[in-house]
Amino acid sequence: MKILVVGAGATGGYFGARLAQADKDVTFLVRPRRAAALRERGLRLTGLGQEETITPRLVTAGELSGPYDLVLLSVKATALDQALDDIAPAVGPGTAIVPLLNGLAHLRQLNARFGEEAVLGGVARIITTLNGEGDIVRLAPVASLSIGEQKGGPSPRVAAIAAELGDAGIDTQQPADILSAMWSKWVLISALAGLTCLMRGTTGDVAAVPGGRDFVAALLAESAGVAAAAGHPVPKGELDAVAAMLTKAGSPLTASLYRDVTLGAPTEVEHVFGDLVARARLLSVATPLLDLATLSLRVHEHRTAAG
Repeated sequence: MKILVVGAGATGGYFGARLAQADKDVTFLVRPRRAAALRERGLRLTGLGQEETITPRLVTAGELSGPYDLVLLSVKATALDQALDDIAPAVGPGTAIVPLLNGLAHLRQLNARFGEEAVLGGVARIITTLNGEGDIVRLAPVASLSIGEQKGGPSPRVAAIAAELGDAGIDTQQPADILSAMWSKWVLISALAGLTCLMRGTTGDVAAVPGGRDFVAALLAESAGVAAAAGHPVPKGELDAVAAMLTKAGSPLTASLYRDVTLGAPTEVEHVFGDLVARARLLSVATPLLDLATLSLRVHEHRTAAG
């Protein structure tokens, strides 16, 4: 299976590295600056007591030729428009595109550009970040992918992709309803990002102060309420697990979106929050805390754009 990994950041870089280590036919599509750094240092995985260096096969947008069997799309939502143009030469009649972005807004764009039949649903569950040198730092052991047809149900191509990923040691699930799985991830990400961005601290910091745990519960209830109204309720067991994770004493956990804020970088506010609160309005779901997080991050975007 000929695989193109779009982006060699904290998520795509990790899963692509695992494919490369298993001698799969995998190529990374990266920007010229990232390509230069990777050619000089290699693709490095650190954290959790591991130090690994991969020599990746790289291409830049102008070097793509011919279709790939599988495109793993792992870019920030802010880079999605450019990425769609970049991957166009790699998408043929038999190409399967698996986006690993947060939220669901990207499905509309991908479907419009390449057709719904070419686009699968995807969920990445991993806690990683890039350090100052561009190395991928694992912050927790969790590392899994879920893929599925947007219309639901099993399919031969999903099974084939899962087998290829599984052969590389990647924990790959095939949920019957990938859209519900994507909603569940969206609920987690919006609650985690809203919590850490509004409170300007780790989940452990919030849990340690009076009212912190109640705030977590209220924010999570809003996110889950939107999912339920949209027809994708998150099972109680999953919500309880998320609540436990977000209120764990002493936890250093933060959202990648919060880390972007602390760096003064652009964020995925519209993809993670703007789209969610817009759907909430259409579904008549009140989301005062999510609205506040959205406003706060839009102010950050305004200030960032103004320099």
